[in-house]
Amino acid sequence: MEADVVVIGAGPAGLQAGIHAARKKAVTVVIGRTAGSAAYGVKLENYFGVAGPAAGTALLTTGVQQAESFGCTVVTANVTAAVKAAGRFQITAENGKEYTAKAVVLATGISRIKLGVPGEKEFLGKGVSYCAACDCNFYKGKTVVVYGGQSEAAASAELMTKYAAKVYWVAPAFEVDQTMVAKADRADAERIAASVTAIKGEKKVTAVVLADGRELPADGIFIELGGRSSADLAMDLGLMPEIDNTVRIDRRGSTVVPGLFAAGDITGRPWQVAKAVGEGAVAGTAAADYAKKAE
Repeated sequence: MEADVVVIGAGPAGLQAGIHAARKKAVTVVIGRTAGSAAYGVKLENYFGVAGPAAGTALLTTGVQQAESFGCTVVTANVTAAVKAAGRFQITAENGKEYTAKAVVLATGISRIKLGVPGEKEFLGKGVSYCAACDCNFYKGKTVVVYGGQSEAAASAELMTKYAAKVYWVAPAFEVDQTMVAKADRADAERIAASVTAIKGEKKVTAVVLADGRELPADGIFIELGGRSSADLAMDLGLMPEIDNTVRIDRRGSTVVPGLFAAGDITGRPWQVAKAVGEGAVAGTAAADYAKKAE
């Protein structure tokens, strides 16, 4: 599909960017999962004009409806790949569909989602990793667990079969497009529907404990909860994030890469809905203007 603006991320920043770009009569596509937003499932008490505590999930649902009412297409999927070539951006969603855009707004956040189980913090860097693509070479011929049910985990499970001798793909539910599940299955990643309750080891990880009491012997675990972060995608698009994984923008939400804009948590603190929405409005408007000039 060809679009003027593609927004990556369906949180407050991304949806607001989609609303403003669509209102500028730009052909706009927002790709993301509201369930992956930091606002999902939380209560908000300090957002202007909304009497708190307000449900973040409800605000996101309304945001999707607003974006669609202005003509924006909202795709419930994570983005798995993004490149820029010949002055256009090529964006690939987890369902395999591709989108071409004149401008892109990065709005997926930066935080690596933690699992929050015993052993996770203690063995960070000693078998616990949040990036299979970064650390895959350390696990050649070993046994690993990839934990998570969305696109990043699916891609990581498939990737790790090229390095590790044994790959367990573990998640309470596999909430990703079936094409990605099929790829991991064909690569011989063993899927297990379960939660992880602990990570065990001595000097390094030796096992992963499941909720039913089973222990999977493992040399490492990749915790991949959600889709690719904006920092990962930024690098694919030729933009180097700062050391804290944020990206620099100017007052119009522009990055140093022409046509690439950013909004929300990816631009740094404060991590507040009010900031995300404001930056989304600015970036969405600027992206639409850029796309029109690119014509």
